[in-house]
Amino acid sequence: MKLAMIKRGDAPCLVRVDQSGKRYWPVADLAPGLPGDMAGLIAALAGGAALPEPAGAGEALDPADLLAPLSNPPRNIFCVGKNYHAHAREFAGSGYDSSSTSAADAIPKAPIIFTKPFTSISGPWDDIPLVPGLDAEVDYEAELAVVIGRGGRCIPKSSAMAHVFGYTVVNDVTARDLQGKHKQWLLGKGIDGFCPMGPWIVTADELQAEAMRVTCTVNGEKRQDAVTADLIFDIPTLIETISLSMALLPGDVIATGTPEGVGIGFKPPRFLRDGDVVECAIEGIGHIRNTVRKADPVALRGAA
Repeated sequence: MKLAMIKRGDAPCLVRVDQSGKRYWPVADLAPGLPGDMAGLIAALAGGAALPEPAGAGEALDPADLLAPLSNPPRNIFCVGKNYHAHAREFAGSGYDSSSTSAADAIPKAPIIFTKPFTSISGPWDDIPLVPGLDAEVDYEAELAVVIGRGGRCIPKSSAMAHVFGYTVVNDVTARDLQGKHKQWLLGKGIDGFCPMGPWIVTADELQAEAMRVTCTVNGEKRQDAVTADLIFDIPTLIETISLSMALLPGDVIATGTPEGVGIGFKPPRFLRDGDVVECAIEGIGHIRNTVRKADPVALRGAA
């Protein structure tokens, strides 16, 4: 099952999308008693509610109408650093990795968990903003994101996958200079608009989490290409690790890490520039496509 948020009239609308990704049915029509927001629907479905099968042909979906499927998770997005072997080594050799001092400790011994504010979430086709003063070393990171369904604390690996509702695509956009300057990752990764997400959430029953291909292109040039079987710490381990410290909640998002091929892995680094088009795709889910654009500082002040 695919669930999405779309622009419909003057308000966002929660919809079920068909397998082809071309037609949809508003959840409010399928099940008027269920919540109209994605986080609320996930909690309801994880709690035992059912979403009836669609009847009729549905309505044609214009891909341009797709919004971020989960713009209001219950808290910050959980992210995982250096979770592919090849990327861990390229990051350690880049000069930007304050968590590693040598090639010998490039591969982490435990998951590195950090967060991106939910305010960084943007839509699957939205521009990635180049903010003056934060635009010198902007990088891309295609990632598989896990969406939690049934919450819980101290979840063992053996039952962790029963807590997964579904999956989506994110781009963990990063200002590398801030990441290095501040010796932590929040400010460099938490910039507004630095987490494009979408195009929808695909429920866990339709996918094999350990066998999905993650790719990223910049202006049509392939930069990243890996399979989720290459994760250093798999999804059950990530869920066990995070839930040992805090209860996971329905609608929580865990971005599982990015493969080799990010901009800082090149010599010299290849950072994003105004007009670049970044496409992140995951087999079985779909793709997001975002253009890098200079942001107007006056407009940014007005938006606050």
